[in-house]
Amino acid sequence: MTKHVTLALFAALLTLAAARPASAFCGFYVSGADAPLTNDATLVVMMRDGTRTVLSMRNTYTGPPQDFAMVVPVPVVLHEANVKVLPRDIFDKVDRLTAPRLVEYWEQDPCRPVVLYEMAPPPPPSAVADAPEEKSATQHHVKIEARFAVGEYDVVVLSAQDSSGLDAWLHENHYKIPDGAEPYLRPYVQMGMKFFVAKVNVAKVKFERTGNGKERAVLSPLRFHFDTDDFFLPVRLGLINSGGKQDLVTVILAKGQRYEVANYDNVSIPTNLEVSDATRRQFGSFYASLFDRVVERHPRAVVTEYSWDAGSCDPCPIPPLEEQDLATLGADVLPSGNDGSGFVVTRLHARYAKDTLGDDLRFRPAPPIVGGREGMGEGAKPDSTNNFQGRYVIRHKWAGAVACASPHFGEWGGPPDGNQPMPVPALDLAFAPRDADLDALVKSPMPEGLTLSRGQIVGPPRIPPSGGGCAGCNAAPSGDDFAAAGVCAVALLAMTRRKRR
Repeated sequence: MTKHVTLALFAALLTLAAARPASAFCGFYVSGADAPLTNDATLVVMMRDGTRTVLSMRNTYTGPPQDFAMVVPVPVVLHEANVKVLPRDIFDKVDRLTAPRLVEYWEQDPCRPVVLYEMAPPPPPSAVADAPEEKSATQHHVKIEARFAVGEYDVVVLSAQDSSGLDAWLHENHYKIPDGAEPYLRPYVQMGMKFFVAKVNVAKVKFERTGNGKERAVLSPLRFHFDTDDFFLPVRLGLINSGGKQDLVTVILAKGQRYEVANYDNVSIPTNLEVSDATRRQFGSFYASLFDRVVERHPRAVVTEYSWDAGSCDPCPIPPLEEQDLATLGADVLPSGNDGSGFVVTRLHARYAKDTLGDDLRFRPAPPIVGGREGMGEGAKPDSTNNFQGRYVIRHKWAGAVACASPHFGEWGGPPDGNQPMPVPALDLAFAPRDADLDALVKSPMPEGLTLSRGQIVGPPRIPPSGGGCAGCNAAPSGDDFAAAGVCAVALLAMTRRKRR
């Protein structure tokens, strides 16, 4: 029987619930001092090669310095060789490289010789502490399959014969999980999943001061790898304590291959829109509002924001990924080898609502697309290579003298002083205002068949997913059906309660 890829996705940033609203409240978080925690980050990076999946996740939390733990369904027993900790900055690099970007161009002197600009070629490659308590394991039909430590995490991998027993075992061993978690564990127990339980040893954690004088734990990102036939993100555990609109950004790296979802609609973000100079001061709000308009038109869609060769970019907000970055994210354990070449990076973005159980996000290979470069129009088009990005342009018309008989207008480049500003990526969108006046900010015509107006977006009909299996299931979710599909959708997180002596 085919094993499903049950991926463990959890918080990139945990904050006190009173600090600011959650953007991707996946699973649940409670502290040893009974202070609820929320999650406000949504980025996960995946690699896929054959049947090998590598999943990388980033974690930080703000709150009392108690131990916390996470419980994650996984398809196989993970051993120490399958898990490693990563440097934190790799996620910032991936996010900035693939995020929608604002660029700024100046019309060049119409009397100077015409200079043609081409995309730069890709650059050459650069160079066990105390385990959880085991009492009642036999009584509750729970078995400890593996135990090891990695970084600041003490890990056990469990199997269970029934979800009630697993729920009871977690409670009895001081994992303070919410009441009512058993129904969410049940499907994974019935599927024969194992449970990766990682407990943080606070003695090994570094803390940093935040701007308000509080301490924030700096947890190492975790990377898993395993082999399984299907490639998807499960969703059901994300219903526990979820609330409000939430975002999921999934970045997929694969050799020579773009990916899309198989069981939801796929749309590409409108790109190459010319915007007013005022957009510079509110780019995050502009993009969040544009994204919301697209999702209004396609409520069951996952939006493609980027698909490009991992070793190049144009324009580049930061340098592209290098061979060492790809190895960090999983190329070192791929069956095809770690040569660091030929990777396509795809960025998929979903925004979803609470209280609706949806199907898992299932991924399938997709043909190449281009868009978001000069002269390519406002949407994605099929091509032989992947060169697509969300790109928004501020243009400054030539304001100087025209001292020639045959001026040539419409050539764009850097400013007259030669100090070309870097592209501005759209980051931290979960906290951006979502009320930008798009009618006032967008200067260019919208793509054919896609008209923006206040409060609605009108466009071409969505394309239903193709293919058999779950991609063609009749029981597809509808409306706000991404409630369980968040970046932490299958991560069952809980703060451990210190055992009183």
